[in-house]
Amino acid sequence: MSGEAWLMWDEGVTRYDFGPGHPMDPIRLELTMRLVEDFGLDRRLTVERAPAAGDSTLRLVHRPDYVAAVRAASADPTRADPAYGLGTEDTPAFAGMHEASSLIAGLSVAAADRVWSRPDTHAVNFTGGLHHAMPGAAAGFCVYNDAALAIARLLERGARRVAYVDLDVHHGDGVQAAFWEDPRVLTVSLHQDPRSLFPGTGWAEENGEGNAAGTAVNLALPPGITDPDWLRALHGVVPELLASFRPEVLVTQHGADTHIEDPLAHLALTLDAQRSAMESCHEWAHEYTEGRWLALGGGGYAVVDVVPRSWTHLTAIAAHAPIEPTASVPESWRSLVYARTMGAGPHRMTDGRTPSWRPWEEGYDPADPVDRAVMATRRAIYPAHGLLV
Repeated sequence: MSGEAWLMWDEGVTRYDFGPGHPMDPIRLELTMRLVEDFGLDRRLTVERAPAAGDSTLRLVHRPDYVAAVRAASADPTRADPAYGLGTEDTPAFAGMHEASSLIAGLSVAAADRVWSRPDTHAVNFTGGLHHAMPGAAAGFCVYNDAALAIARLLERGARRVAYVDLDVHHGDGVQAAFWEDPRVLTVSLHQDPRSLFPGTGWAEENGEGNAAGTAVNLALPPGITDPDWLRALHGVVPELLASFRPEVLVTQHGADTHIEDPLAHLALTLDAQRSAMESCHEWAHEYTEGRWLALGGGGYAVVDVVPRSWTHLTAIAAHAPIEPTASVPESWRSLVYARTMGAGPHRMTDGRTPSWRPWEEGYDPADPVDRAVMATRRAIYPAHGLLV
């Protein structure tokens, strides 16, 4: 496996900052990029900046009145309109909000352009994956939905089928909403059971409308599940759907908030399971989309111990330079962590687990809550794709 790989980065993304005490601390982005550099990955792929998304690009997904509301709140946060999801506890308004948000969106859209330009091309924007933003409202720490905008850009460029796989602990509701009636986009979201976590959506029965019925796929998983069950669920649904849908591009979202240490959710994954899923996404891109793979970040609020390591692994896999899980974290990076946080950083690029799972083909256990969740999704979706449940 070889080919071009791109990492989209601009220091300006660290201005996406909701203020002191907010869980989405931009230090997670700074520390990720520094760890990428300390492992020398910036020399294994092309690091590129991109212009902020302009109004015509933002309007591929977002309503003009919403973009205007974001601009107004960005110029004067006291003018934030909660009717647009702005100025709320989750998504406070801040000066420069439009500029920082549109920059992140611009990086993802540029990444989509790179991936579409030729086969066997990977691009990463770990600053993106802001999947909760709706066409007409901010939500869940997300102002502009860069993931949906990147997909819309691929469609604009001529893509006939795009698959989006969302591995964040929260339902990828904004991306689902953007393409709810568009049969060209398959959205797959693995997430914690909506009864126990924001945004309260993402049931197996939510599967798209009209000609797009069966293209919204939701796998709602019980709180507390660990690596083997989560990986079993992932592999029990995604590969068969990709093979059936035959996408031309794979877009994946890698929220790190599935981790057991994440303070805002209740799954119990390790870094090693996250890395295993990244490797699978990479393999699926080569198997199903001629290597066209756009990988995004997302949530993740253990901003020192988890997020930088997780997304550095993502970058390394996309660069075809994977980091051994047992590798030591560079001391230079740990020194930076101490200087910036007065705390200690992790020592290794692993949580000490070896991911494994029981393949779905070995049988369904109706007494197992994870198997029941997988089966609910297969029953809701597979008939629309001509697949056996």
